[in-house]
Amino acid sequence: MIKNSSGYSVEAEVPVISLVIPIYNEREVLPVCLPRLDKVMREVGFFFEAIFVDDGSKDDGYEYLVEQSRRYSWIRLVRLSRNFGKEAALTAGLDYAAGEAVVILDADLQDPPECIPKMVEAWRAGVDVVLMQRRTRCGESWVKRASSYLFYRLLNRLSDCEIPADVGDFRLMSRRCLQAVLELPERNRYMKGLFSWVGMPTEVIQYDRGARVAGKTKWNYAGLIGLAMEGITSFSIAPLRWAAVMGVFSAIFGGGFGLWIIFKAMVFGAQVAGYPSLIALITCLGGVQLITFGILGEYVGKTYLEAKRRPIYLVREVLSAVRGGEAASARGGCNARDH
Repeated sequence: MIKNSSGYSVEAEVPVISLVIPIYNEREVLPVCLPRLDKVMREVGFFFEAIFVDDGSKDDGYEYLVEQSRRYSWIRLVRLSRNFGKEAALTAGLDYAAGEAVVILDADLQDPPECIPKMVEAWRAGVDVVLMQRRTRCGESWVKRASSYLFYRLLNRLSDCEIPADVGDFRLMSRRCLQAVLELPERNRYMKGLFSWVGMPTEVIQYDRGARVAGKTKWNYAGLIGLAMEGITSFSIAPLRWAAVMGVFSAIFGGGFGLWIIFKAMVFGAQVAGYPSLIALITCLGGVQLITFGILGEYVGKTYLEAKRRPIYLVREVLSAVRGGEAASARGGCNARDH
């Protein structure tokens, strides 16, 4: 048996549990987050690591974590070269995770670490995925709660695979499930959808989501709308079919309207209304065309980005385990998938 510097008795240096925590300008919450994580994982009793992925933060959160790594030997750091977005940062954390099970959570503590023991217990009972479903959402406006509720229902109506409603990134995955996720090669990544697409035996645990303990959310409505569009277009071609249906109905409406005008002119001798009706018809058809082009452009753009095959993220620096009071650090611009 080996006892590490945090006081955990382990049989090997390989962690049993890996926590993956993307961070972006979260310096204010880290002094609260680290002690809570340490306390919870001591209760769990397994040797663990916490991989903090710094997604191009502009505060001194990374430097603070480097300093705290001398106190908490379970801290691992992956610093990206710039801000690539949460989905890319999450992918980086999963690439570097070494545990037999991986828990994904946010540093803001809205997803309470105190739920981790239940998740680990379910995993040890034999499931590969433990989903944490929000029962309540404290600290969020009714607009955000309502839009989130509608989005998950709409996405499930459109998607080819079932994406559990009211479930965020907070979850546990076994090594088997993680390996399956890492084999998915796409660059445009909607992680909640990718997790669901993989499948595997799953258990759902409900919990009450809290408010942020410090700092402000980095998400705005424009970002959330963009993420929603990413989710819909990544896992469904239904919008393209809707565009085709709108085109068919527009063509039927336009043809029927034209025949009605001809019929009135020939049978009743009615004068063609002319300018107002023509402008209304052109405006309607033009709107349908623009919507269709916009939907088509979204899919073509995703194809274009995938075809370029750029890395999902680039790493600036990695800080690994602390040994003998010193942190092993590596610098470079590599993508973990290249190794």
